[in-house]
Amino acid sequence: MTKSRIFLSAPHMGGAEQKYVNEAFDTNWISPVGPNLQAFEESISKYHGGGYHVAALSSGTAAIHLALILLGVERGDEVICSTFTFSGTCNPIMYQGATPVFVDSEKDTWNMNPEALEEAIKDRQGKGKKVKAIIPVHLYGMPANMPEIMKIAREYEIPVIEDAAEALGASIKGKKTGTFGDLAIFSFNGNKIITTSGGGALMSEDIALVEKAKFLATQARDQAPHYQHSTIGYNYRLSNISAGIGRGQMEVLDERINQRRSVNQWYKENFSDKGFDFLTEPEGYFSNYWLTTALLDGTSFDREELRIELEKENIEARPLWKPMHLQPVFKGYPYYGDKTSEYLFEKGVCLPSCSSLDEEEKERIFQTIVRFL
Repeated sequence: MTKSRIFLSAPHMGGAEQKYVNEAFDTNWISPVGPNLQAFEESISKYHGGGYHVAALSSGTAAIHLALILLGVERGDEVICSTFTFSGTCNPIMYQGATPVFVDSEKDTWNMNPEALEEAIKDRQGKGKKVKAIIPVHLYGMPANMPEIMKIAREYEIPVIEDAAEALGASIKGKKTGTFGDLAIFSFNGNKIITTSGGGALMSEDIALVEKAKFLATQARDQAPHYQHSTIGYNYRLSNISAGIGRGQMEVLDERINQRRSVNQWYKENFSDKGFDFLTEPEGYFSNYWLTTALLDGTSFDREELRIELEKENIEARPLWKPMHLQPVFKGYPYYGDKTSEYLFEKGVCLPSCSSLDEEEKERIFQTIVRFL
């Protein structure tokens, strides 16, 4: 008999989602406009302290694409971004015909290294290149060193797009990720800490930027009784039905963060003495621990051996992100750093981190790893 699948990060409903979705059906708001959409955007703003404007979109990638458009990124420009990330961070740079410049990770957070960032800025500007934006990523729920990154960005007058796709609810000294940069993006993909099945959001204190994002996301239709378009638009708006799921998910976000942090603590208590080196929070940092990650440098086995053994028991694990500067599609693009991300990719693993992980599933994971060891 096949054992039930233990997923890396499965959706976890809270109960209110169905109510809001039913409301959309009952009132016939089955489009990318409606009460759920507005309420979902307002809940995201409120969660971050208010004063922010939000556009709910079809994905985090769409949010980054619109952010680049809003900042005027065009063909021939350059955009600095983390190399240790998912391709959705940097693909939109290519959509705009711009050049991605990849910056390596720091060891403390695994995110963008501020020293390598400044090196990249100086070198690109010295070569006469125009750096139009910086995209730092908060990986696996751990905040990047935003105070230093913002200090450098302000010195060189370069706007920042925070990729907080994996870090909703994380913070540094109480200041939440997504509130440091000029623009921020979130993802509500099915595997994120909360989900709208597929979706994302763009957030900024600048209402003009967010209103323009909403305009562009709805095919850039001009104010006219007929369909008229003066600029190229996109079909990037989130549906009112999906936003209903998001409304319900926002109500349990803090609970989900606590559950993910509890799972992370369980791993540390059970495997820190077995050669697993877990990513931990620097002082003042608060991670949502969307995924629990570990390096296996002190073990007699490698990441693939462990992953395959878990897979035999129908338990999902995966490698850390393969750095973008190693991806065939980005071969030859500028890269700055000391190969820290390459080491992380070689030695690291993501472990099952569902907020719904129960005691029986934990025992299966524990017994599988101990038996393997």
